[in-house]
Amino acid sequence: QVQLVESGGGLVQPGGSLRLSCAASGFAFSNYAIGWYRQAPGKERELVASIHRLGITTTYADSVKGRFTISRDNGANTVYLQMNNLKPDDTATYYCNRIGARDGYWGQGTQVTVSS
Repeated sequence: QVQLVESGGGLVQPGGSLRLSCAASGFAFSNYAIGWYRQAPGKERELVASIHRLGITTTYADSVKGRFTISRDNGANTVYLQMNNLKPDDTATYYCNRIGARDGYWGQGTQVTVSS
């Protein structure tokens, strides 16, 4: 069955960096575009970055453009999110998932807290 395991979150000061990882299993990883999503308390989950199934193209939400970089390693079934110049508004639980997935599955996410 589908498994997505996010890791790499933590507490970081404003201006700091983190690298998130998403290890996938249970499906044909290279057949799917993958997105990084985040959900802050009291807010809806939002898509912050996505990557083509072969890594050919990437997209970013305006709020993270120029600061976050998404990448993938299809040989390792892993997607990464490099986050630089973090801001308090980036505080959220971060999730990865297949773009367009309809099965309702989400991993446990990884918490990112940006605070001084």
